[in-house]
Formats: sequence, C-alpha cells, structure tokens
Amino acid sequence: MYPNLYFFLRDLFGVEWKGLRFINMFGFFVALAFIAAAIVISSELKRKGKEGILQYEEQKIMVGQPATILELLINFLLGFILGYKIVGAFLSDSNSNIQDFIFSLQGNWIAGIVLGLVFAGMKWWEKNKQKLATPEERSIRIWPHDRVGDIIIFGAIFGFIGAKIFDNLENWDRFIKDPIGNLISPSGLTFYGGLIFAALAIWWYARKHKIGFWQLNDAAAPALMLAYSVGRIGCQVAGDGDWGITNLKPKPFPWLPDWMWAFQYPHNVNKEGILMSNCNWGEYCFMLRDPVYPTPMYEILVCFVLFLVIWMVRKKFKIVGTLFGFYLLLNGLERFLIEKIRVNTKYESLPFKPTQAEIISFMLIITGIVLMVYLPKAARKKELV
Repeated sequence: MYPNLYFFLRDLFGVEWKGLRFINMFGFFVALAFIAAAIVISSELKRKGKEGILQYEEQKIMVGQPATILELLINFLLGFILGYKIVGAFLSDSNSNIQDFIFSLQGNWIAGIVLGLVFAGMKWWEKNKQKLATPEERSIRIWPHDRVGDIIIFGAIFGFIGAKIFDNLENWDRFIKDPIGNLISPSGLTFYGGLIFAALAIWWYARKHKIGFWQLNDAAAPALMLAYSVGRIGCQVAGDGDWGITNLKPKPFPWLPDWMWAFQYPHNVNKEGILMSNCNWGEYCFMLRDPVYPTPMYEILVCFVLFLVIWMVRKKFKIVGTLFGFYLLLNGLERFLIEKIRVNTKYESLPFKPTQAEIISFMLIITGIVLMVYLPKAARKKELV
C-alpha cells in the first residue's frame, strides 16, 4: 500500500522526491475520479444538446473592459496562497503531514509572491488582450456542457462536506474525541453523504441556469458510476479503512491472487494493526493482524462493469429520469451486497442491525424502482391528456 505518491515512486523507481509526500494517494485518485466524471458528463450533455434535448441559455456580458484593481488583487491573493502553501509544501523539509502544514504558519514567501504576481499578470494580460476602445455589452450562448466545470466544482465541494458530515455521524465516538482532526482529515468519507449533498447543490445550480434537472441526472448516471470505481482505487491503494471483515477462509480458486481474497493492507494510511518489522516507512509501518476481504478492489471491478452497462444502454432509456433510476438501482444493489462483507458501524438499536450504508442503499434501490416505474406511467398519462 502507498499512503502518498512519495512512497509509490520511491518503491517503484527508487527516487527520493520528498515533496510528493503531500500528495495523498486517496486524494490523487479522488481528483482523477472527478476528471473522469467531467469527461463523461460533458460528452453526454454535448450529445443531448446536438439532439435538441437540451437548450442553451443566453447571457449578457461586458467585453473590452480592462482588469480592475479588485480582479488583480483577487488573482494575486489566490496565487500567493497557492505558492505560499502548496508550492511551499513541496519545497519544505518539514516532516509534518499536509493537514498540519496547511493549517500552520509555515510556507514559502518567495513562492507565494512570485506565483501571486504571475496570477495577477496573467489576468491583466488576458483582459488587456480583449480590451476595446469602448467596452460593449454582448449576448453569448452558454450550453449545459459549458457549465460542466461549475457543476463538478459544486459537486466536489458539497460532496466533500456531505461525506464528512455523514462519516462523523456514523462514527460519532471517534468524532467526539477529536472534532477538528476528523473534520479536516482527508480520510473518513461516506460516499452516500457526498452523493446526497452534491445532488442538492447541483439541483439548485441546474434550476438557477434552467438546465433540465432530470436530463442532467441522466447525463450524470454513467459518470457517477465511473467516478465511484476510480475513487475506490484510492481506497484500495491507500488502505483508508474501507476494507472488509476478517477473512481466514481458504481461497475458492487457486488462480486467484492472495491479495484479491485476503489482504493485510501493509503501510495502510489509517495506521491500523501491528508494527511491521524492518520497516523504513516512518509512521506508515502498520499492517492488519488478520487478513480481510479487499472490498474496495471488488467495488472497483464491479462498478466499472456497471458503468459499461449503463453506458451501453443509456440511449435505450427514452423517458427522462429513468436512466438515473436505473443507476440508483444498480448502485444501491452493489453497495447493499458489499456491506455484507465490509467493516462498518452498525445501528444496534434498529431491527436487523443495519449499517448506515445499508439503510441508504436500500432507499436508493426503492427510489430507483419507483422512478423506473412511475416516470413512464406519468409520461403515458401526459400523452393521453
């Protein structure tokens, strides 16, 4: 397992690029997941636009104005923060982790000032290149696929907030012991919390810009499944605690690699288990005492297959919203089944002692079925009226 890119490249190529220790493998793959989602959803929105299903929105903008002092100042501050903290983290010899570094006063003043001036200079150059003798108001067409960047950013921000809230609610005892540490930690994220919060934020954004919410949901269905598969790679590689229950059973197939059946997650980022002998990985020298089911690996494979299924059948769902219902059904079934062999907090006071994910996945299954049954009936009734 590799907690961050530094250990990954050191193990593979023997290089000692200490700045890379600030790039957590989990966060790295989450970023890749968002990029993959952006590519897929953009492709789908473009297709819907070409087919006349989605329309553009006209927006009036002023062009030809020079950069204002406020714009230059904002860009300088953004560049300064990135340079002072992010570039500073890579140039620093500090052994602190990225969270401690970001929330400390440590940083690189030179990198901050230089990057700040670069950002401000780029804004000035961009505006100066478009400057007109007399600024004028113009009307431009913005298609839904032009807003994918905003949609992804909204989904990322509110998804992270929701994932943290649901994770801390699910692990309340852990949260009470260290509230600040648990809130800023990059580990400990609950997918369904992120999905719910991101959906609410995107619903608001879609309504504001007159994008059909259910059309947007249908376009997002394959993207969400692919993003979940890619994001789970980070869970598996980093060993962030999303593993399964103890598995001491013999392998069912001789050809199956040991690590795909029972794995001890050496060097896991959660630092759980027993100390490894002759380990030079600093604080990441722990492995689980007993092997467990590598459930993230199962979800990577299953969800990628489900993404392919959704992608291949997406054009056959003619009623708006039913493809998203199909996604909810598949996602709920997958997660409900994987919970049977996954470590998770159970609600002991409820019947059958379900986990939070089991409750939410069951609700997603029901919601998916309702959408797939109700929406076609509603469409037929509308045609008859």
